[in-house]
Amino acid sequence: MLEYDHRAQRLFVPASLAVGQVIAVPTESLNYLLNVLRLRTGAGVHIFNGRDGEFRAVLRLEGKRAAHFEVLTQLREQSQRPSLDYCFAPLKQARLDYMVQKATEMGVGCLRPIITSYTQIRKVNMDRLRANVIEAAEQCGVLAVPELFSPVSLPDFLEALPPQTLLVFCDEKAKTGSPFNSLSGHSATRVSLIIGPEGGFDDQERQLILSYPNVVRLSLGPRILRADTAAVAALAVVQAALGDWGDAS
Repeated sequence: MLEYDHRAQRLFVPASLAVGQVIAVPTESLNYLLNVLRLRTGAGVHIFNGRDGEFRAVLRLEGKRAAHFEVLTQLREQSQRPSLDYCFAPLKQARLDYMVQKATEMGVGCLRPIITSYTQIRKVNMDRLRANVIEAAEQCGVLAVPELFSPVSLPDFLEALPPQTLLVFCDEKAKTGSPFNSLSGHSATRVSLIIGPEGGFDDQERQLILSYPNVVRLSLGPRILRADTAAVAALAVVQAALGDWGDAS
């Protein structure tokens, strides 16, 4: 593989990718490439689709309203989607946008909206969610684009959760202590991290979560964090303690 250029422009494309292909530039991407990035014929772009790896391609314009990519070289082979699920109560749009982008940057494999008693936003714009995921993936070098799930209730989520999954429960009522100590000694092939809405979980929901057979109750410190802040803090802790931050490979 060639040395990777982290400064190159990256673009997600839905089409299948292979060396030697010629693929049309998606219509929704053309304005961004030409009028925002101001690219011209012959410009190099890194393209990926979340399935086939990442490739260096050359942009070829076809007038002002169409263009295609010539796929030249594979830069990176496709990585597996991380075995870390982020489970969250939907937030108001701007904060949800931020949280989804940061979760993608932090290396989650799945994003699962969970409806709880105190959830204020119960409808999720899935198209906007996906757009934020793709934008974050383009900007931070992610190959394995997180999988998106439609919102479900907390009981339905827990009922479908495989018992071998380690459920990391961020609970504002947990005893304050080192989150690394709480996670020490645990290992799992899959981790689900769950964070509640403003106001947290009610007592019935808390007991329901704690009844799951493989759960770790986690404190995020002595201060009450906003849900979008808690997402970054918790994902950093989980990735450092259980995830790919500590992967020596």
